[in-house]
Amino acid sequence: MHEDPLLLFPEEIRAQIADEINRGQDGDFRVKIEGELSPPSRYIFKCLMDKYNGDLMKVLSHVRVKRLFLSEADRVGIGTFQPKDEKNQDSTELTGDINYRKIAEYGSDSDPRAFNFDGEFNVANRGMIEFVEVLKLDVAFLYDLLGASQEHRVKPKKFAQTHIDEVIIGHTNEPEYRRLQDNEFMEALRDRTVKIDIPYITRWKEEINIYKKDFNSQKLRGISIAPHTIEMAAMWAILTRLEKPKKANLTRLQKLKLYNGKTLPGYTEDNVKELRKETIREGLEGISPRYIQDKLSNAIVNSQQNNKGSVNPFMVMLELDSGLKNHSLISNEELKADYRELIGVVKQEYEEIIKAEVQRAISADESALSRLCGNYIDNVKAYTQKEKVRNQFTGMDEEPDERLMRSIEEKIEIPESRKDDFRREIMNYIGALSLEGKKFNYKMNERLHKALELKLFEDQKDSIKLTSIVSSVVDKDTQEKIEIVKSRLIKDFGYDEISATDVLHYVASIFARGDVKNK
Repeated sequence: MHEDPLLLFPEEIRAQIADEINRGQDGDFRVKIEGELSPPSRYIFKCLMDKYNGDLMKVLSHVRVKRLFLSEADRVGIGTFQPKDEKNQDSTELTGDINYRKIAEYGSDSDPRAFNFDGEFNVANRGMIEFVEVLKLDVAFLYDLLGASQEHRVKPKKFAQTHIDEVIIGHTNEPEYRRLQDNEFMEALRDRTVKIDIPYITRWKEEINIYKKDFNSQKLRGISIAPHTIEMAAMWAILTRLEKPKKANLTRLQKLKLYNGKTLPGYTEDNVKELRKETIREGLEGISPRYIQDKLSNAIVNSQQNNKGSVNPFMVMLELDSGLKNHSLISNEELKADYRELIGVVKQEYEEIIKAEVQRAISADESALSRLCGNYIDNVKAYTQKEKVRNQFTGMDEEPDERLMRSIEEKIEIPESRKDDFRREIMNYIGALSLEGKKFNYKMNERLHKALELKLFEDQKDSIKLTSIVSSVVDKDTQEKIEIVKSRLIKDFGYDEISATDVLHYVASIFARGDVKNK
């Protein structure tokens, strides 16, 4: 066993030693010398004391203090105990067992040198021990656990109670814990238990990382996962765990984004902390990662069987929805209905994402964006300086094109009453750059960049005739333009040939019914 070397000092001088160590210490931490040596250490200590006629300093000259690096894999300072079949498991796994080969050498099974102090409690001394599914332990093991937690002692076979110094951690599920609370015969264990709730993850990007560890291109061969597939599954999982916000103007989706680090108007970091504090059981209920992993696996298998070649978010959402019908842990129909409603929220969010991506792919012509930006800036400059704009074709001076400026500004919801402020803001920014010897580029202003893309998309979508994808007849010119859009989706957004085609078909069907993203 790894032990505190200070336990080698006799009881009568421990207080003096501790005072000497603590003298001049900053902070609240103070060294305390509590406990006794383990049987083998005590045996060796006693033999050396006899050899040196009680000269402690000579005994201590044999002592070598080692620095430990805790490792579960090497069984150094971290012990783990897991319930198994009662017939194949006994308390010696916790406290150690007799080494029968050494009994002949030392002559007695009560000699500490003939005992292996390698149980989990022994291994974990000066560290920590973890009990997996602690409440599934047989009652016999709970007696050892009670003694360890209350008295800091365990009882190895054939030896007196032995002092241990370690943190005891056990984990279980809520139904098991509630059963413990209702069991009047387990009062002693209840009184010695500090309950710490470990909720499911409520941060979207962390949930995504769970699934990407198993579902990625390195582990999956012969099938691809379309962009946003794992993200949408993770989004639904998080939404089921979030409590409905008490603020009337805040949705669960917005709450998810706030928890994920996104900023929303009117919400600061302190507001997000308040949102977390006002919840009662957030993260303790909802869909588990295991369910999501099962449904992702089902969607992949079904896609392979049907030779789809690619798994997209709609396939996974279908699996998530159909699995609710037979979910063993969800019997409440109202809860199932709420979860299905959240699938609809996720589907709507996904549609907004892919519509925006297709729009950006269509309007990703940088030369066209630069021309549109230059035209807008020329008109804004003339407007703010109360000048006229020279028409490049006629050579005539004309009034600034208010229709063009407003058609761009409306894309980012700049109201009529704020247009002057926005235009002055743009010109002041360009002026500041000019003083620094820098040239303005539309990419420097995120809002203007977005507005220009949306305006260019609106101008180009009809010429590309994206809606013709849903029909069986596509002319050569349109097909070439569609291939350009598809190549941009592959290059800029991580799609492959199959998923890019699927997304274009779906977004085309949205455009065909007139549902175009203008936000």
